[in-house]
Amino acid sequence: MIVDAKDLILGRMATNVAKKALLGESIDIVNCEKAIIVGSKKNIFEKYKIKANRGGPFHGPFLPKMPDRFVRRIIRGMLPYKQYKGREAFKRVMCHISVPNQFKDKKAEKIKDADISRIKTLRYTTVGDVCKFLNGKEW
Repeated sequence: MIVDAKDLILGRMATNVAKKALLGESIDIVNCEKAIIVGSKKNIFEKYKIKANRGGPFHGPFLPKMPDRFVRRIIRGMLPYKQYKGREAFKRVMCHISVPNQFKDKKAEKIKDADISRIKTLRYTTVGDVCKFLNGKEW
């Protein structure tokens, strides 16, 4: 299954993907940098700045700074990854920045429960903006 994350709410998309991965389905997520985090930019950036500064350079928590790894880490938090079934489910989830050549001709699905039309506010930011804020490399 290929999921297009463009204009999807990150948390809702991640819960659906985690559930399907636990049921044994392989999932590829494309356009990870265009997924949406709902809330004011100021609050979102402040939250991730606190998380990033919590540890030191040699002690965690280590936050991923690339959008594909950022999304995959959020999905990992929704899986029992310390158990065998969670590790196997996590291996079935792959995230990609933009659309790789192998998926160009295939149809990507949208998750209706996670669409941007569900939010009633215009306050949101993208995963790409959060990763740039965390000093991520240009992708």
